[in-house]
Amino acid sequence: MSGAGQVTGIHAVCQALPGALLTFPFGEETAVFKVGGKVFALTGADSPTHVTLKAEPADVTGLVETYAAVERGYHMNKKHWITVQVDGSLPEGLLEELVEDSYDLVVDGLPARDRP
Repeated sequence: MSGAGQVTGIHAVCQALPGALLTFPFGEETAVFKVGGKVFALTGADSPTHVTLKAEPADVTGLVETYAAVERGYHMNKKHWITVQVDGSLPEGLLEELVEDSYDLVVDGLPARDRP
């Protein structure tokens, strides 16, 4: 994915996950994707240039050190969140994998009755 393809793509990837819900608790400009009432992704609503995702603390450091497009979570706990530039610079499929990993981390933390 690159350029405009990722704009639509990042929302589609998030929305395709079981039980994913698109919300706008911070205003119309910020799309917040939740599962079981918990956030797993935040991004721009219309033309996202970045997406903030949950990640394992050990993975956060490695991702930040390996990829220029990944930094510690913007306005989030820097130990558990990353912000990824949606600019096509990551290896193919990695952005989607990071979204799925974020979703899985959130689902794993939900009580069994709230899991999709």
